[in-house]
Amino acid sequence: MSFLSQWIKISLLNLFLVSFLGFVLRYKIVFALPFVDQRNLLHSHSHFAFVGWISQTLMILLIYYLSARLGERIFTRYRFILYANLISAYGMLVSFILQGYAFYSICFSTLSVVAFCVFGVYFWKDLNRISEKTVSRLWFRWSLIFGVISNLGPFALAYMMYIKMVDQNWHLTSEYFFLHFQYNGWFLFAGLGLLMDLLTTRDIPSKRLYYAFYLFCAACIPAYFLSILWLPFVGSIYFLLCAAVVAQLAGWFFIMESIFKNREILSRQFSRFAKVLFMLSGIAFTIKLLLQTGSIHPQLSQLSYGFRPIIIGYLHLVLLGVTSIFIIGYIVSLKMITVSRSVVTGISIFVAGVIINELLLMIQGVAAMAYRVVPHIQIMLFGAAVILMIGLGTLFIGSLKSKQAPI
Repeated sequence: MSFLSQWIKISLLNLFLVSFLGFVLRYKIVFALPFVDQRNLLHSHSHFAFVGWISQTLMILLIYYLSARLGERIFTRYRFILYANLISAYGMLVSFILQGYAFYSICFSTLSVVAFCVFGVYFWKDLNRISEKTVSRLWFRWSLIFGVISNLGPFALAYMMYIKMVDQNWHLTSEYFFLHFQYNGWFLFAGLGLLMDLLTTRDIPSKRLYYAFYLFCAACIPAYFLSILWLPFVGSIYFLLCAAVVAQLAGWFFIMESIFKNREILSRQFSRFAKVLFMLSGIAFTIKLLLQTGSIHPQLSQLSYGFRPIIIGYLHLVLLGVTSIFIIGYIVSLKMITVSRSVVTGISIFVAGVIINELLLMIQGVAAMAYRVVPHIQIMLFGAAVILMIGLGTLFIGSLKSKQAPI
């Protein structure tokens, strides 16, 4: 468990660094910071968030899933993969700031892809060694498949850059391809797999949880086209997109129904603080599904994707509101770090920052759609970035103080 705890602390440090980069991005918008290239810093921020925080931590949690069934010695088998992924994350953190998309940043990006693929092969084989057949195994397997598929997007972008292709539609479709299969594939399916494991190990009936998996899995690929509704050919498969939206809503209903019917069992298993974090993540995911349902309307989709604050708000809703809060809740629920007062305070400040940030981005987005400017909105968003950074800094420092009495 000490091995796991140390890696979790590194992940929390990485999350703090993500928030620091976000702070610098907001600072540069409000104040002068001429020696930092905004675009390069944005690439560093996003790549490090994906690889250094989300992917790194999900891999750690999946390894923990294996260790609970195959023994803690399994950690040594994955040590070099975690180090390789960590090196690639820090390499991208620095190289993207210094040079943007260039030789070194592409090399580190490629290393992260290789590390993930090797992890996928190892994890798949070790998953086969577990005798119990649960629904969480299906979520894990397809999370890896979608994670590998997502990397076709960056490779397509690299090829287009190599041949100097300037078609904006192809660039956007490649970017959204990567984002979709990361957010709605690798991140979502790995997270729901961890959630299913929490539910099934507490003797909650899994029949409807299997239904939920099949619905989400069937919807994942067609749901990608919701991101590119402006392309002419998408109209010919519009019915399929509607079916994908309905399938995801139905799948989420089955999961929520199972949780609600067994709420008394679950209530006894988790601390009040962990339950609040899971609930907030669930609310954020519900909002995400409702927004996705609204985007099925072509005109509304084109309108929303035409305004940057709405795109940024949606991405942060999924990355922070759904994924990050769930991961932190999972870590807290299984006591992978000592849940001290400073840890609880840091998480609470972070959650407040997420909510404030989303509300401000929503206000900014709605105002932009009405072609209005919200006074001092950039200063307020900078304030939200400060809150996020303070919260995560407090959380990381609190996680290092393992001798404090748990709450």
